[in-house]
Amino acid sequence: MEEHKTVNFMRLLSDDSTHSTVSSDSCEYYQTEIFDLLPSIQASRPEQSRKPSEAYQDGPVPGEESVSGHLSSGPRDKAPTQPLRNMVICIQGKRSARERRKMQISESWRRSQSINRKRVWAQIGGALSGLLPWQHTLHAIEGRFGVGVKAYFVFLRYLVHLNLLHCVLICGFILGPTIFYGSSKSSEPLKFGGNDSVLDFFLGSGYLDRSPVFYGFYTRGSLNMQCLNTPLLYLAGILTILFLSLILVVRRTTVGYKHTWMLGKRYSMNVSYKIFCGWDFTIQDPAAAALKHSFIRNDLKLFLEEQSFSRREAQRTLGQRVRLYLLRFFLNLLVLALLGGAFYLIYFATKTSQDVIGHHWLVSLVLEYLPPIAISFINLLLPHIFRKISSFEDYSFTMQVNATLVRSIFLKLASLGIYLFFIFKTTKKPHAVQCLENLFGREMYKLCIFNFLTAFCNAFFLNYPRKLLHEKYPSSFLARLWGKQRFLVPFNVLDLVYSQTVSWVGVFYCPLLPLIEAVTLMATFYIQKFSVLRCCVAEQRMFRGSSSSVLFHFMLLLGLLMAAATLGLNLYQPEGTHMSSCGPFGNGQSVFNVTGVCVDSLPGPAQSTLRYLASSAFALPLILAEILILTSYVSRGRANQKAIERLKEMLVML
Repeated sequence: MEEHKTVNFMRLLSDDSTHSTVSSDSCEYYQTEIFDLLPSIQASRPEQSRKPSEAYQDGPVPGEESVSGHLSSGPRDKAPTQPLRNMVICIQGKRSARERRKMQISESWRRSQSINRKRVWAQIGGALSGLLPWQHTLHAIEGRFGVGVKAYFVFLRYLVHLNLLHCVLICGFILGPTIFYGSSKSSEPLKFGGNDSVLDFFLGSGYLDRSPVFYGFYTRGSLNMQCLNTPLLYLAGILTILFLSLILVVRRTTVGYKHTWMLGKRYSMNVSYKIFCGWDFTIQDPAAAALKHSFIRNDLKLFLEEQSFSRREAQRTLGQRVRLYLLRFFLNLLVLALLGGAFYLIYFATKTSQDVIGHHWLVSLVLEYLPPIAISFINLLLPHIFRKISSFEDYSFTMQVNATLVRSIFLKLASLGIYLFFIFKTTKKPHAVQCLENLFGREMYKLCIFNFLTAFCNAFFLNYPRKLLHEKYPSSFLARLWGKQRFLVPFNVLDLVYSQTVSWVGVFYCPLLPLIEAVTLMATFYIQKFSVLRCCVAEQRMFRGSSSSVLFHFMLLLGLLMAAATLGLNLYQPEGTHMSSCGPFGNGQSVFNVTGVCVDSLPGPAQSTLRYLASSAFALPLILAEILILTSYVSRGRANQKAIERLKEMLVML
């Protein structure tokens, strides 16, 4: 029995763990930096000396057993206290023991330096994170409403930063060169007068139609070289925005998914650790202490909710499972029927809005905004119906949130796609306006403006009066009918994804749309902050924000792909059907003509290289390289998964 215990003890002591437990800080390092032991991390490190392991293969050296004793329990010294000359071993054994002590001291010093560097970088990161905008507001929201509501505001802040980056790219590629070198329209003074009115700022016509907001303003100017001209800079700016957005969104999606995959279902929260070790003893402010109490309480509520649902799910009988699956099938049929009715309503609104001539100005304004009104009405009503439907499907609360998100984002993206299809179908017909790209950009501009107006009216004309009614007349029939206002994270996230998708779709036709989107998102942050802190109460049931955050960015990625597909279909049109009649690609030019002239002016090797990269012959080696990279990552992921499981078992036994 004693021999069996010794074998288990020696199995847990690998070379890394032996060296890492020499100092008092090594235990903390081993627990906090456990992923340093993954195969992918160890492969990048230089090979360490194998003398200690070779010495252990021959058995423990007499006199060195005290080292193992210090490693197992009790205070850990940097070297054994027994002098080498007092050890009853041969000279070769003393030399081996001295080498092991030197290596332990060196390894201990390196580990302590690594821990100190990590602590310094962690403190610097904490100080820099405190400089981020709205950081104090996010902590207050997380303490009162949980991490799920905070995830919405973090997502909103990320979109603000993304649109500000888009504004910098547009100023560098499009707006700056056009203003500096001039164009045929920028030479004329831009004045507000004549037939211009305040309604132009809502409709995107008149004064705004002639301004740098829309596509038609950017024409060829004095910058008119073969490979450096306004059309190429315009196209390069738009493609840079889409490509950079793709990289940033994919990175955040994969990082969040990796975190959820490693610590999601495979991670069981240690409740005793959360209760006894989760407190931060550096907190001195009472308000911060109250927030920390709220964080721990919300985490425990979420954990207990998930445990209760898992226990109830495991107790279902076969008959209950069959009835549940049938119920879910019929509820999904109901969802499809609602989506079909919503799409027909968008078609009817788009067709009716085409007849705006001969009406009063107010009727014409309503008809102009009829498609955005119909889309906003559908997006406001159907997600609430989807939320009620998901409550009958007997999912966990986190799964209910994700199911509602998936259905609602399909509704929003599909409704926007149908609206774009009807707009393209309309613009191909003879039209009174001269610049059809401006017409398309105007529709995207109206969608962006109306989406912001909807959020403003919902907060100040619906949520706030509802809160006042509960405060003044809590026992009235209307107050009991409405109930208490709660911040619904899925629906608000869908509004952000929809708004950002509109910005990406319309950036080619309305280059200043990211600037408008950034301003509206900043205003939306303060509007939603007022709505949450003043009008809403905390949700009784919590959901895990990590998995939902991954879904947020995945939906954003779908919106970006939809915008890229829309731009590609619009640019890649058969010869003679190109819709461009103004802007940088006006006068019968197209994207392929302008880029072809630039490629023809390059040297011979550059031309052949670019044509090879654009040909189908380059597709095969590209696909093979992608297969090799994916195979490497899949193999590394499987090795990391096995190492994670072994390390978790070791942590349980420590």
